[in-house]
Amino acid sequence: MNLPFYIARRYLFSKKSQNAINIISLISVLSLAAGTAALVCVMSVFNGFEDVVGGLFSNFDPQVKITVKEGKVFDATSLKAVEEMPEVEYFDEVLSDNALLQFRNKQMPVKVKGVGDSYGKINRIDDIMIDGEFLLKSGDFDLAVGGVILTRNLGAGLRFVEPMYLYAPKREGRVNLLSPDNSFRREAVFYAGTFMVQQEQYDQNLLIVPIDLARRLFDYETEVSAIEVKLHDGVNERQCIKKMQELAGSDFVVANRYQQQEDVYKMMQVEKWITYLILSFILLVALFNLVGTMTMLILDKQENLELLQKLGLTVKDSFKLFLWEGGLITFFGAIIGMVIGLALCLIQEYFGVITLASDYIVSSYPVSVHFTDLVIIFVTVCIMGFAVSSYPASRVLKYAAKS
Repeated sequence: MNLPFYIARRYLFSKKSQNAINIISLISVLSLAAGTAALVCVMSVFNGFEDVVGGLFSNFDPQVKITVKEGKVFDATSLKAVEEMPEVEYFDEVLSDNALLQFRNKQMPVKVKGVGDSYGKINRIDDIMIDGEFLLKSGDFDLAVGGVILTRNLGAGLRFVEPMYLYAPKREGRVNLLSPDNSFRREAVFYAGTFMVQQEQYDQNLLIVPIDLARRLFDYETEVSAIEVKLHDGVNERQCIKKMQELAGSDFVVANRYQQQEDVYKMMQVEKWITYLILSFILLVALFNLVGTMTMLILDKQENLELLQKLGLTVKDSFKLFLWEGGLITFFGAIIGMVIGLALCLIQEYFGVITLASDYIVSSYPVSVHFTDLVIIFVTVCIMGFAVSSYPASRVLKYAAKS
């Protein structure tokens, strides 16, 4: 049996000669528990927001997106081999460019995204439609859906039956100064619905139209700016992307959903871990309560320590004894804190006690507990606890040297 650990365990639960030591020990455990619970809750909230954002992007961004490294457009026929892969369920051509949108007396620049018939099957855009429906054709009429901020700023909606007009400069020919209207292509489109991604880059200036209209507007024939792909369920996404990259060649970039929004995800991870470091520092400050607890405990147990050393307990074992004492206080504080943190997260997850503003896509703070985060938090707290405990425990060595 590990004698220092056994004695430390007895010291932890035994009654001290001074009641103040029991109170200070309890305060140390509660401080650790509060700091640990805060870490669990904050990390879980960040995970929850990441899941919400990831869910929004999964509704809008394709599972796989292929773009060209250099240039704006490319011929879609160059990726015929990718389209014929057995793992590919849907393959859709996309053409995007900037244009001027006019509705009644309002004008604004927009990002026009022309998509094919499979777009709604590749992207679950129906799940983020907040007005109207995702419909791009009605008989001979071209329809469009726009972001929520774009639609609001334009003053459009389902109640209006007038067409919106898109203008784009002709790619060939000179500008006619006498008749500048002849230098632009114009296409009419009717409003069909509004989507909300909760990302300004989409909600503020994106308008989705049929790809045939986009090609007429921007004066293209078979060119596309991207290919969006959905794979069959159950296939290995990583291996498929690797195979697509080999078939497409080095001139193309094949990206999954994370890579398409890499900057957003990286920013969220940076925010999460910076917050983790700040809370860890606060927890480290709280751990210095442990120094006072350990110091008073050493003074309280001096007579017992002298007796144990006469019975054969070495100075090194005495150091280990109080190091284990601090470690046990840290361990129980971390366990209690994790239990409290998990309980708070479950309450928030199922009951939504803490709410958000009414205009946000979720009504309450989202939480998502990750097992890896719990392990990291527990290990961090225990390491800091043992590190802080080593200072008061070293006083035993100094005491032994003087005696």
